[in-house]
Amino acid sequence: MQRPRFELPEALVMEILSKLPVKSLTRFNCVCKYWCSFQTPHFISNNYHNNLENDNLNLLLSRRDGNTFQLYFSQLSNEKNQNYIVKQNIHLPFFKNDVPSVYGACHGLLCLLDPSKDNAAIWNPSTREFKILPPSSIQRPPYFSPFEETYLTLDDVYFDHAAFGFDSKTDDYKVIRFVLLTFVNSEEEYPHPHFMYQVELYSLRSNSWKEIPSPDYKPTETTLGNNYVDGICYWKTETGAYLDFRGLILSFDMGNEKLSILPIPEFVGSFPEYYVDLLVFNGSLGAIVYPSERIDTSFDLWVTSEGLWTKQFNIKSISGVVRPLGFGKNGDLFLRDTNDEVLRFDASTQELKELEINTYLDHLRFSISLHAYLESLVRINGIQEIEKYVIRQPTKNASNEY
Repeated sequence: MQRPRFELPEALVMEILSKLPVKSLTRFNCVCKYWCSFQTPHFISNNYHNNLENDNLNLLLSRRDGNTFQLYFSQLSNEKNQNYIVKQNIHLPFFKNDVPSVYGACHGLLCLLDPSKDNAAIWNPSTREFKILPPSSIQRPPYFSPFEETYLTLDDVYFDHAAFGFDSKTDDYKVIRFVLLTFVNSEEEYPHPHFMYQVELYSLRSNSWKEIPSPDYKPTETTLGNNYVDGICYWKTETGAYLDFRGLILSFDMGNEKLSILPIPEFVGSFPEYYVDLLVFNGSLGAIVYPSERIDTSFDLWVTSEGLWTKQFNIKSISGVVRPLGFGKNGDLFLRDTNDEVLRFDASTQELKELEINTYLDHLRFSISLHAYLESLVRINGIQEIEKYVIRQPTKNASNEY
């Protein structure tokens, strides 16, 4: 007698599958056309929010190779009992001898920008989709020097601070970057440089750049990892002279495409006695504050909600620590010590542990940075990774999951 055949409702099947890792889903997509349902906005959103609820963070450590000086990423195990060992190293030959800055993550996507050249890409490290952005077509303005009574020559274009985020109003991913223009008098043997800023905005939907009005304030420092929260990007800026600095926050709304200035509360610390690094903590804008003297460094974490800043916690007197790198799963704080090694501080147990990553062998060890992202199925109209752009090298610690 033939057993009865039971079929689960498609909606239930999709709900179950949305809880699976992206790598498993991409494998299923190759087996049966039925799994094209994985590409619907509803399924992509469900899968991402499941990862968000479960705090399924993936960590990339940005480094410089000690021999070739090339930038690469070390992908860390997200299992705490494995002490965040390196699972694979990811190299980016697309940028060749350049060192791209990393922005995001936003919905599992990272933006890579070369400051010295007009090279940029959006990358989904989970689906391994890679999209090269077109070069800017924005005209550079002339610069007239009243003092020299002549138009100056454009000598250099530098793509400075940037941000990457999502505009929910138009369902569009955008990149904003500040462009520093340097002008000189080409007839002088030792010309004095003159500077001007432009602000450019890229839209993934239109796949093009446009110019937007430049504000009076410019970003002065990078953030720790991501600087995008709920449609708004943030940078630290400042005004005043030495010993009279006043910290400010420059923000950009991806929806209305407007730049604004916000105050940094005075109680988080004052310049120059304290460093104030902006970061994202549990989906909110935060500031980690620590003394500039760096002797038995203590850290205060402040987080803002609806315009109100509250102190989340304080970490007292960690000797030998140079600066924070950012947060991982369960509020783990990653730090760099005086030996250029990476440490993990467990806030729940107050334990400090050195990771076995050997960053002391890196070139420009002070420039290492940490980037956290959630797995995502978001499409970016790019191509699959090829060795011309991205090379992955599993380490001896890696399992076959990579």
